[in-house]
Amino acid sequence: MDLSSIKKVHIIGIGGIGVSAVARMFFEEGKIVTGNDIGDFYITQELGKLGIPVHIGVEHECIPDDAELIVYSRGWDSINPDFLSYAKSLGKPILSYPETLKIISAQKYTIAISGAHGKTTTTAMIGTVLLDAKQDPTIVVGSIMAKTKSNFVAGKSKYFVVEADEYRRSFLNLFPSILVITNIDADHLDYYKDIEDIKDAFNELASRVPQDGYIVCNPNSPYVQDVLKNTSASVIDYTKYLARCVHIKGEYNRNNAACAFAVASVLKLNEQEVQNSLEGFQGTWRRFEFKGTTSSGAHIYDDYGHHPTEVNAALTSAREQFPDKEIKVLFQPHLYSRTKNHLDEFADALSRNVNQSLILPIYAARESHDESITSDMLVDLINQKGGNAKLVSKESILKEELNSNTIFITMGAGDVYQIGESLL
Repeated sequence: MDLSSIKKVHIIGIGGIGVSAVARMFFEEGKIVTGNDIGDFYITQELGKLGIPVHIGVEHECIPDDAELIVYSRGWDSINPDFLSYAKSLGKPILSYPETLKIISAQKYTIAISGAHGKTTTTAMIGTVLLDAKQDPTIVVGSIMAKTKSNFVAGKSKYFVVEADEYRRSFLNLFPSILVITNIDADHLDYYKDIEDIKDAFNELASRVPQDGYIVCNPNSPYVQDVLKNTSASVIDYTKYLARCVHIKGEYNRNNAACAFAVASVLKLNEQEVQNSLEGFQGTWRRFEFKGTTSSGAHIYDDYGHHPTEVNAALTSAREQFPDKEIKVLFQPHLYSRTKNHLDEFADALSRNVNQSLILPIYAARESHDESITSDMLVDLINQKGGNAKLVSKESILKEELNSNTIFITMGAGDVYQIGESLL
């Protein structure tokens, strides 16, 4: 499909962090963009400020009769399959978010950032480095970059920096010239059968990188080692760049920065300028983001961590930064399947580096209720492992005692961040 010939686009689920970047791209190209979603979120509000009308709801008439293309957020086949079926019945060209990225990627020199953890921050870091180096990249990232206040940057050069999502093998729509694999871990087990199935998807992605391309990774990581067997591309070990990233806070952020440094090296960017850019990196929305200080003096942070590896990394970094503070984490488990599959690892992560873990009920998202797993089970296991946990509600947390010695972290992929905003 020639996207340049399209003048009017409607986007279903326009508040999604990925598809909203496509909305911004179309809008900046001068297209007429409309959209709908099931709720009024921060992102839909920001799109409205740009001048993109967003309808809240799923009434059929919200799709304009003269729309020439419909793009939908991938999750809508489970969020509202009836509305998506209606959209498909209209006979208009219709693309999922990954299919839209496929068209863009095919026309650009694609730098795709994949991995179980850290891909959002690494994408933002690489995008920032290229922006600071005046390389004029196009950037699509699964969060809001602090530097640009957006999840999309319209560039005029050949470079396309994009976050590559492994869920449902979406990243196989991309054509990477440079592929970054931050790490591989067992996640999205509501879709993948097991770690071997996950490795198979990454193996297929790695095999798509051409012979004159590059794969930036830690080749000594067992899972990563296994997915490099069928590639003819050059393998770049990002761990060799860790020494350049010693001044960056948090071990996981140093690894992300090392990936960015490795990509910059492939592109032959000035090393000192790259280091300056990374050390000045301002972060992204919901990645250990400082939200503000309460009237009692407590510092509120928010983090998107929803896998035990991410939770552990964020809390380890928090303790590294605030060794003498009282750290409280308000954790909202995301998905019954993820909580069940990683219950022991979650309990391990939440029993260390914090003074208290406050656990909310499980956020079901796309899943049906599962009585076999509850937040009570997580609380009990954290306490068995020597932690200090209790079950809380959204209402009770607003009465929690916080003071100037408290670092209060809201954590999870659901709506837990709203509680931090209420506390402020």
